[in-house]
Amino acid sequence: MPDISVISPSLNSATVIRDCIRSVQEQGDNIEHLIIDGHSTDDSLEMMRSAGAANIRVLQQPPAGIYSAINAGILAASGDIIGILHADDFYAMPDVLQKVVAVFENQAIDSCYGDLCYVDAGNPTRVVRYWQAGEYSASSFRNGWMPPHPTFFVRKKTYEELGCYRTDLGTAADYELMVRFLVKYQVKTVYIPRTLVHMRLGGSSNVSWQARIKANRMDRRAWEVNGLRPYPWTTLAKPLRKVGQWWRRP
Repeated sequence: MPDISVISPSLNSATVIRDCIRSVQEQGDNIEHLIIDGHSTDDSLEMMRSAGAANIRVLQQPPAGIYSAINAGILAASGDIIGILHADDFYAMPDVLQKVVAVFENQAIDSCYGDLCYVDAGNPTRVVRYWQAGEYSASSFRNGWMPPHPTFFVRKKTYEELGCYRTDLGTAADYELMVRFLVKYQVKTVYIPRTLVHMRLGGSSNVSWQARIKANRMDRRAWEVNGLRPYPWTTLAKPLRKVGQWWRRP
């Protein structure tokens, strides 16, 4: 069975980090949980220490953004498979990582992903949006598709060969990495047709129309830096595909 490292970037996450840690602990004992803390000034560190789990490693670094923290976690990870679980997210069920490991038993597979539920920040039992990813095809990204980033698991050797997150692309760093891996280098991926992660609503690229416009520009840049050409409608179709998530339910 390959080992998994789960990376959780965290900054002043005292109100949510306990749920994140608990959901990883429920997955089993052979999981390394790397929490990359940006020198939190609240009770986050105390919450991490009080969890009393032997498989938690807390690394501190000056706050330099989410993707810088994730990159630090990738470099420090000891697992063969790497997942990203933000401090305010949690796994949807106790066997998520078992399903992920089962996929990676096939040595030809380099990555996998699944579905995601956005939940109310104040009431995480209430589903607000449902992101049903669906199967990947060669034209998916050019038609505005992308997998939910918190459900995207990748072999560590793939990061070592193809690189980590580009921090100069802001909130589009995850989009660029998945375009690079799946479109440019055609990394083999598998869709797990289950909800894998619950994410509290409120992402940094969606907090305002101004932020969304900036994110759209960065999405176009994600294709350019990889020497790829999207369709004329690709970056417009990407946010439009999310509209149906508000009515769809798991």
